[in-house]
Parts: sequence; structure tokens; C-alpha cells
Amino acid sequence: MRHARACNTATLPGDRVSFLLAGTPVGWVRRDMAAALADFPGIESGGAGVDLVTPPALPGIAEALAKRGLFRWRREAFDVRAADGRVLGTIDRGAIPAFGIEATGVHVNGLVRRADGLHVWVARRAMNKLLDPGKLDHVVAGGVPAGLSPFECLIKEAAEEAAIPAELAAEARHVGEIRYAMERPEGLRRDHLHCYDLALPEGFTPRAADGEVESFELWPIARAFATVRDTDDFKFNVNLVLIDLLQRLGMLGSG
Repeated sequence: MRHARACNTATLPGDRVSFLLAGTPVGWVRRDMAAALADFPGIESGGAGVDLVTPPALPGIAEALAKRGLFRWRREAFDVRAADGRVLGTIDRGAIPAFGIEATGVHVNGLVRRADGLHVWVARRAMNKLLDPGKLDHVVAGGVPAGLSPFECLIKEAAEEAAIPAELAAEARHVGEIRYAMERPEGLRRDHLHCYDLALPEGFTPRAADGEVESFELWPIARAFATVRDTDDFKFNVNLVLIDLLQRLGMLGSG
């Protein structure tokens, strides 16, 4: 519950107003962001919130605001979706927290069954990562870029982050979804995580392919349990996915 509370610190709307694309709510913006948006054509403000009636203009508006220093430009487009899953537009990843838009991600439990019990691969994030450098992470995890499904992103990230072949990554099994709304230094994090279990052969060792991971270690599941229970060493949302795994394994008591 400590980790669940830590990932659900946002009170909505709080001091934010709704952000809409052509009348469809997609996010939440602070008053200062709403004032900054008022400078752009296609923006209408009213009782419903701040509405961009021309959704194709969103990437350009976000880039202009990044140049003003309102957030960091990441050069990676993410889809902006309605509540029913329809894609309404795209926005740079760095702008998502400032607009309070929900981002989609994938997290993969890399599991190895050995004679001495279940083990899980644990990654350590590189120290030059923009967010949460040096924190412990999943063997594969990442945001879903524009135009990809969560499963397609999983295949891509598995190759890029851990050198897991596509045919092996494709064996991943979707086991659940997690949502939270969290206040972070970069703004409002509203994440929708797709969680997977991937059984990896005992003889397979992941390899840091793109430099986003510093190293990998294979841990007994009991060590992962204790680290989640007693520390904040894992990246904040990794704790939630591991807690789900531990619950499905029957390792969490009811008391």
C-alpha cells in the first residue's frame, strides 16, 4: 500500500482545468499552462476547460512551449487517446506531464524457473537516464510511441533494451493493466501500464543493447519481494507491477 499511495498522489482536478481536443477530454493543465495555451490559434476556453479545436496543431504548439522552457523536448511522439481508445492526435513525450495526458507503457517480468525456484531478471537504469537514474527496473519496460500497439512496443523494446530476440519476446503473456495519477517534478503522470510475464530460458542472459540499462542481474523472487517490501530501490511504477506478480504468485498475505 505504501507504493500504491506513492503512485497516486494527484488529486484531480485540483488546481487544474480539463484539456480537450475538439471537445473530447484528454488531459489536465495547470492555470499557468492554460494561460500559455491561450496565445495560440484554435484554443477555446470556457466552462469545460481549454479546448484545442484543431488537434493536428498540437505537436507544433507543444514544440513552441518547449522552446519557452515549459518542459523538456524529448523528440518522441506519443499518441493522444480518448477514453474509448481512439487516437485523436500526437504529442511529444516530454510534453505529456505538462498537459496531464495519459501515457501508455509496457512492463515485462522476465522470469526464469530453475531447480532452486523462480527467479526474475532485474535491470539497473543507466546513470545518465533523464528520469530515475540508477533505479532498479524490469528487464524490459518503456513508453509506447505513436503508431505502435503495446505488444509491438514490447517486441521493439525487448530488442533495444535487452537484446531479446523477437521470437522469444513474442512469447510474453499479457497479465494485467495498471493505472495511476501521480504528481512528479516533471508534472502530472497519468500512466496506463500493460503488464506482461515472459518466461526466459535458464541459459539466456539479457544484454544492454542501447545503453539505457547499466546492467542485469538474475534475482531469486524472494530477494525481489524483500526489496519491494523494505526499500524504494525499484523505479516507482516497477514496484506496482512486481506487487501484482507477487500477488498472483500467492506470496502476499492477507494480514
